[in-house]
Amino acid sequence: MDHIRIRGGNTLNGDIRIGGAKNAALPLMAACLLTDGALTLSNLPHLADITTLANLLVQHGVEINMNGADGGHEGRTLSLSAHNITSTTAPYDLVRKMRATALVLGPLVARFGQARVSLPGGCAIGARPIDLHIKGLQELGAEIELDGGYVNAKCNGRLTGATIVFPFTSVGATENLMMAATLADGESRLVNAAREPEVTDLANCLIAMGAQIDGVGSDTLVIQGVERLSGASHRVIPDRIEAGTYAMAVAITGGAVQLLGASLEHLGAVAETLRAAGLILEDVDSGISVRRENGRLIGVDVMTDPYPGFPTDMQAQFMALMATVNGASMVTETIFENRFMHVPELTRMGANINLHGGSAMIRGVPRLTGAPVMATDLRASVSLVLAGLAADGDTIVNRVYHLDRGYERLEEKLAACGAEVERIKGDG
Repeated sequence: MDHIRIRGGNTLNGDIRIGGAKNAALPLMAACLLTDGALTLSNLPHLADITTLANLLVQHGVEINMNGADGGHEGRTLSLSAHNITSTTAPYDLVRKMRATALVLGPLVARFGQARVSLPGGCAIGARPIDLHIKGLQELGAEIELDGGYVNAKCNGRLTGATIVFPFTSVGATENLMMAATLADGESRLVNAAREPEVTDLANCLIAMGAQIDGVGSDTLVIQGVERLSGASHRVIPDRIEAGTYAMAVAITGGAVQLLGASLEHLGAVAETLRAAGLILEDVDSGISVRRENGRLIGVDVMTDPYPGFPTDMQAQFMALMATVNGASMVTETIFENRFMHVPELTRMGANINLHGGSAMIRGVPRLTGAPVMATDLRASVSLVLAGLAADGDTIVNRVYHLDRGYERLEEKLAACGAEVERIKGDG
C-alpha cells in the first residue's frame, strides 16, 4: 500500500493549478441519467471517486467517452450518454465505495420509474443517512421499500411535484431531489435547500439541459417539471476545497503561491477566517494569490456550518494549521459526529489538542515533530500532510488511498512549489 513521506521545514513558492471540483463533478455525472442526449462535462479531475462513479454509470448502461488528450493539468472531458440504460440497479460492490453513488437514485426513478440502489458507503465520518433523499422522493410520489440493504423505489408514470421542507440542510439530498424534480409533473419547491457552489453548478447544468429552475443560489429552489431534458456541455467549477487546502499549506509553511483557476468567491468563510489569522489572500486574474509574510499566524475560532459558513471539509486542515499558530483556538464541528479522528494523529506529531464533545481546543506549539501517522478519511489524510510540511523531520502518512479520492497529484503539486514530499509505492 502506498504511503507519502514529507520532510518538513520548506516554504512554498510557485503556482498550483486547481482542478475541477470533485463534489460538483459527481452529481453532474449522475445527471446524465436524466436524458437520452449526450452530456459533455469538461474540467473533470483525475480522482478515484470519479472513476468509481463512472464504473457505476457504465454498469447502468451509460456510454462514456473521453474527448481530447489525457486531460493533463486542464482536467478531463467526458461525454456521457444514457440513451440505452440496461439496468436500474446500483449494486453494493460499487456503491459501498462512496456515498455519492446514492445520487443515481433520483434520476433513475424520475426517468425510468424504478431504481434499486444499495445503501452507500464512503468515509467513516458519521452516519450520513440518506433518509432525507428517501423521504423527499416519497413526497414526490415514489413508492419506496428498504430490502436487504437496498432502496427499492418505483413510481407509476411520472413523479409529481411537491413542496419539500428539509429539516436540516443536506447537499446530497438537495442535489438528488432537484434532479428528480426536473422530470416531475408540476411544480416542486425545495425549502431550506443547500446553497453550496456545487449545488449551484448542478442547477446551472440542468438549466442548460432544459430544466426550469428558479432561486438558484438561494435556500428555496422552485422547479417546474418538464417532460424531457436534452444533452448539454458544461464545465465543472474549480474545487474550492482543494484551493482552501493549498491556501492552508501556504499558511502553515510560509511563502507565496498562485492558485491558478481558483475562485476566491467560492472560498467564502474560509478566506475570511484565514485573513483573520493573518494570511494574505487576493483575487487576481489567474485565480487567487496567497502569501504569508509576517511570521506565525494567530489563533482563530471556527464553527463548521453549511455554505456560506465554514465547510466541514476544511475542518481537519484548519486544525492542523491552528496547531502551529500563536495562541489558542476553538474548532467546533456541527455537521459530522465522527470528524475528529485526525486528532490522535496530530497529537502524535506534538499538537496540543483537547477534545470536549463536538469542540476541540487547540493551543499552538512552536514546532510539530515528524512521525508515522495513519489517515482515517479523505480530509484527515490531507491534514496530516499539511502538518508534515510544518514539522521537524520526516512524516510518513499511511493509507493514502483516502487522499487519492479527493486530491489529484498532491505530492507533485506541492513538490513543484518547494516541498520535500514523495509517494513511496507499496506492495499491495
